[in-house]
Formats: sequence, C-alpha cells, structure tokens
Amino acid sequence: MATTTIAQKPQHKIAWAPIIWIGGLHIGALLAFWPAWFSWSGLALCFVLHWVTGGLGICMTYHRLLTHRSFALRPRWLEYFFTILGTCSSEGGPIGWVADHRRHHANSDEEDDTHTPLQGFFWAHMVWWMFYQDETQHSAAYYQKWAPDLYRDPVHRWIEKYHIIFPIAMFAALYALGGMSWLVWGGFVRTVLVLHATWLVNSASHVWGYRSHETRDRSKNLWWVALVTYGEGWHNNHHAFQTSARHGLRWWEIDVTYITIWMMKVCRIAYNIKLVKIPSRRLGLASVGPAE
Repeated sequence: MATTTIAQKPQHKIAWAPIIWIGGLHIGALLAFWPAWFSWSGLALCFVLHWVTGGLGICMTYHRLLTHRSFALRPRWLEYFFTILGTCSSEGGPIGWVADHRRHHANSDEEDDTHTPLQGFFWAHMVWWMFYQDETQHSAAYYQKWAPDLYRDPVHRWIEKYHIIFPIAMFAALYALGGMSWLVWGGFVRTVLVLHATWLVNSASHVWGYRSHETRDRSKNLWWVALVTYGEGWHNNHHAFQTSARHGLRWWEIDVTYITIWMMKVCRIAYNIKLVKIPSRRLGLASVGPAE
C-alpha cells in the first residue's frame, strides 16, 4: 500500500496552536524532576485525575459514548459533564475528536486515515497528523460530515468552541488548592501521561499484539495498552465490533471502562448499553452477552 507523506500534501500547514500547547505541557511535566515540587498528595492526584480525565473523560465519554454511542446517560446533563472532563485531557474539543475518530474507522489504515502507523509510528503516536492542517480539517463542513449529531447540539458546539478554558481552569484550581506540586503532578504530568496513553491506541495497537478477529485494518489487542487506557487496548475487538460498549471480550481481557459503564447501569444512569453476542467456540467463554 502506498503511503502518503507530508511532502506529498503541500496543502498542509503547521498547526502552531496545538504544537505550542502540547509542547508546553511536556515542558511543564519536566518540572516533576525538581524535588521541591514533589509530594505524595500530588502523585496520588496524578493517578486519580488520570482516571477521571482519561478514563471517564476520553475512553468512556469521547470514545464509547460520543463517537460510537455504545450507551446513553440520563439525565442528559451527565453527558455534557463527562464531556467537559474529557476536555481537561487537552485532546481538543469533543466534536473535532469524534469527527477524527469516525474518519479513522471509515478509512482505518488507509491513505485517508487520520492516524495510521503506515505513515510512520510517530505520525500515529505523536499525533503529527494533528499538528498539520489543511483548509477542510476541523471546519463546519468537516464536522457536519463526520459528526452531524454532535454538531446539531448547541451545548456540544459551545464546549467545542471553548474547550481550552476547561484544562486551564483545572490547572488554576490545582495551583490554588495545592501549589506547584499539585499543578505539576496533577496537571502537567497527568495530562502528558493521558495523551501518550491515548496515542498508544493509535500507534502501538496497530503494530503489536494479537488479532482475535479478521478486520480490514491492522488493529491488534495489546494488553499493556489496555492496562494504561482502561480497556481501550483491546483494539482489534473494538474494530470488529465498533458499537460494543465492551472491548475486553475474553474473561482475562480486563476492561475497566466497561466495568464503569456496567456500574452506572446498576445505578440507573446508563442505559441502552450495546453489547455483542459471540459464540463461545470463538472466544472460549460462555457468552459476551446480548445487546441491551
């Protein structure tokens, strides 16, 4: 398959805003090496907020809820609340994120894939595809094509427009409540860890691992990516059953995000949970469960 490079796409231009922002986050994370700014409370906050912003915000909300509509939440304001948590991961607004991801699934590991390692591992992982833009990327027409459901929602459009204020507000709150230690560990280090964990799904999970299902792309299941992304690393399972709320299908494919969704169902705030029923002979377990 012929690959496409930046040189072959002269219409691309450097997107300075994300470069400066994400570069600044990485520089801020380096402050963690300054001993005076370490604290155990800051380290604990790093892990907690990694799950809150990355697990609940990105993996559960941006991906399984908004992109694939694998389940629904009630009351509706919960969807907006968890979406705002996702913005605090500094991965952009919800409509742009969803549009890019749906485009990825439509063109997975093909020329129009927004993040395929076939164009280079670091193109997929370090999101170089996000650092270059053309005139159509993240425009109203682009959103209407790939995420029309979200674009019709005025609240999601507002969150998309002002998404940058939420991570900034979280950083300000962390500094006000815990000083530099909380800002560095709960803010910068946590955000960088969430970013790289998410990017590993785009890169490593299309390069290493095992395949349980025949799909037209190169998606793979990779246990250590699943570990740091709360179940997103069971990527071949996901590409085979894209609307399933559960990505870990074998008993040992632990999927923390699905467990969270199931607990929300018990609490009667998650419903219409979409699952896939697979014969036990294919997976070596009794059943994944019927669609709900």
